Amino acid sequence: MISQEFQTHLDTGVTTLARAWVLRRRDGRVLGFTDHDRDIEVAGVTCKADTGLTARALAQTTGLSVDNSEALGALSDAAVTEADIAAGRYDGAQVEAWLVNWATPGQRLMQFRGNLGEITRVAGGFRAELLGLAERLNRPVGRAYQTACSAVLGDGDCRVDLAGPGFSGEGVVETAEDQKRLGLTGLEGFDDRWFERGRLTVLTGAAVGLIGIVKNDRPEAALRRIELWQALRAEVAPGDRVRLEAGCDKRPRTCRLKFGNMLNYRGFPDIPGEDRMLSVPVGAETGGGGK
Repeated sequence: MISQEFQTHLDTGVTTLARAWVLRRRDGRVLGFTDHDRDIEVAGVTCKADTGLTARALAQTTGLSVDNSEALGALSDAAVTEADIAAGRYDGAQVEAWLVNWATPGQRLMQFRGNLGEITRVAGGFRAELLGLAERLNRPVGRAYQTACSAVLGDGDCRVDLAGPGFSGEGVVETAEDQKRLGLTGLEGFDDRWFERGRLTVLTGAAVGLIGIVKNDRPEAALRRIELWQALRAEVAPGDRVRLEAGCDKRPRTCRLKFGNMLNYRGFPDIPGEDRMLSVPVGAETGGGGK
């Protein structure tokens, strides 16, 4: 909602306007940019004038179609770096676009709020797609009736406390190969394959905050050999600390025996499968829902 003071300023026809963008990454870092020649403070965030970020014309509608725009910028060690983009630190970041009276920054209007979409490299800079709030309407909602559990381990439906004893641990990187195969110490006492399908979070170093999903987990002498499904997009070096969380294969047996959480199991293991439609009556047999 535009303020009366700002509207009065616009109605004069002689304006002191600038555009500003506030970007909030998922790791908590907040960045501000402006096309003005001096820094502007917007909603408590200092928007830098020398970062080279600009935006193309914004397409907005009154219906449910997705608002969209693009942001263009130059890679800079002081602002947006190529390493951070490659590491995925800007994926899904929240973006706010403001029209600001630079002479009186308190007079401003938010023109766009959404998230960063696809980011591509362009001749020493980058191009980032901006997706409006209507983009969220494209996401599926509701529950799917399936045999496997539909919850994410540790979320509000699952309710397993991953910070509890036995469900997570911290280790130190001793060896790192292709940012995908790690040798860790400090994780003694966990069963073989305990962390498979679990999350690995980097706590220190150049890759701090990045997350990978564990493909293979094997103890080997004094090390814990971890292989990820995908390589981390930043360097992991010996001495870095990581956190591992127990993995779950979504089966009832695992939920009951590994986590003691069968009351919160969100799957339907006893529903008949599709092959039951093709079955014929057979004496002395009972259908158990399996193949």
